[in-house]
Amino acid sequence: MTPLEELADWASGLTYDDIPSPVRSLATSQVLSQLGSIRAGLHHPLGRRIVAAFGDPWQDDPRTGACVLAGLGSWLNLDDTAYAGHLSNSTVAVPLAHALARGLDGAALITAVVAANECAARITAAATLGPLRGQSAVHTHLAGGVAGRLHCEGASAARWTDALGLAFAMPNWPLHRAFLASDARLFNAFTPVRSAMDACDAAAAGLRGAPDILEHPDGFLARFASVPLPGEVHEGLGTRWYTHTLSFKARPGGPGIDAAVDCAIELHDVLGPLREEDVEEVVVEASLYTLFAGRTAERYVTGPDAPLGALVLHTPYPVATALLQGGLTVDDFAAPRLALPERWKLAERVVLRHDEDFTRALFGSVAPFGEAVRRAGAAAGPWLKAFGGSATERLALTACGPGADRADDFSDATKATPARVTVRMRDGRTESRERLVPIGAAGPHTRAGHARLMREKFVSLGGAPDVARAASELDGMDGARLADWLRASLD
Repeated sequence: MTPLEELADWASGLTYDDIPSPVRSLATSQVLSQLGSIRAGLHHPLGRRIVAAFGDPWQDDPRTGACVLAGLGSWLNLDDTAYAGHLSNSTVAVPLAHALARGLDGAALITAVVAANECAARITAAATLGPLRGQSAVHTHLAGGVAGRLHCEGASAARWTDALGLAFAMPNWPLHRAFLASDARLFNAFTPVRSAMDACDAAAAGLRGAPDILEHPDGFLARFASVPLPGEVHEGLGTRWYTHTLSFKARPGGPGIDAAVDCAIELHDVLGPLREEDVEEVVVEASLYTLFAGRTAERYVTGPDAPLGALVLHTPYPVATALLQGGLTVDDFAAPRLALPERWKLAERVVLRHDEDFTRALFGSVAPFGEAVRRAGAAAGPWLKAFGGSATERLALTACGPGADRADDFSDATKATPARVTVRMRDGRTESRERLVPIGAAGPHTRAGHARLMREKFVSLGGAPDVARAASELDGMDGARLADWLRASLD
């Protein structure tokens, strides 16, 4: 069997009882978290345009409904991530649409989400050391879309293999110009989910896909991975749970700015109400990951008219906003708040600097790159050098060496995207805060409190508190109650 066939055979047969309790719990929080993200997208002006073009999220055709759900949840960077990939835009959105259409119960929904997570994360991990990463690695949603739908349908392993083979025959490759400078970002997940739905329909009609499409010399990994890791696709199935590596987005923005915003909020609480004219300088020390994202976005961010796709990757504006108001919300990325001049004046005094220890910690954690670099070993060197130069290669290979102590099942996975924020006031005061793992990111704090954190996220985005509380009962909901709960989640 090829790696893809092994994955399809395992995932198609996955049952609720096969899934460890902590993984089920994480998937339950993931469903609530993504429903909150979809709510946010639905009530934003750009989200309303998606609905005007393609229809409501809960529509009669679950194939198009899945695309709308995927699009609404993706572009404010409120979607949840894992090692590897921005999963929830497909691995939750597609099961939501198809579970509702088929009258499935809550346990079936959770099982479909986990199956989709495992397929999408594994295939994405196999190509993590490549030119596309984060939200630009939209091939994640080809796997998440196919797996999320076919598990709801109870399809055979052979159909899974054909659908995945067809979906990966023409994988999507986004252009950074469109991704950062236009509303095309809204199609970041919509388009690959649409392709996944077509692949499922084609496989059901008898079209065949190449079962070796991933690892063949003329296949997916040869084009999409600088350092292919085909073993990620099929090794440790049923024992190595990639859902354990979930990181939840508590606020919009990213990647890599979360810890800096967390620190800025703490500093606001310490410093009290601030005026931008009272601040001399704000220094953000971070890993190369944060600096890389910032360099990518900065040429597009010149003020409040900046495209949203670039703005959510930009460190100075979110940090300045969090310092001034003690928080960061979706409304801060739209008029009238986005146009407040004091935020932009303070953003001009936010300086980013590299911290080697933070880059070491970044690569020492499982997500977003550390596990891939560890598995690749010295072969990752050219990719690391292209990413951040010779110093990055040295730091990463040291951090990811054989001495790294990690559980084989990912149950102790972390995502360290550290930051230290220092505020220098004009009156001479200086305050600093540091955070290694952002609020909601994979780590001990999130494993202990993700259910509470995601209830708070959902309510903060306008969701009803009773809907948030009911998430804890998701696995016991029958089809009728699940349908009512899903519809109420977006009301």
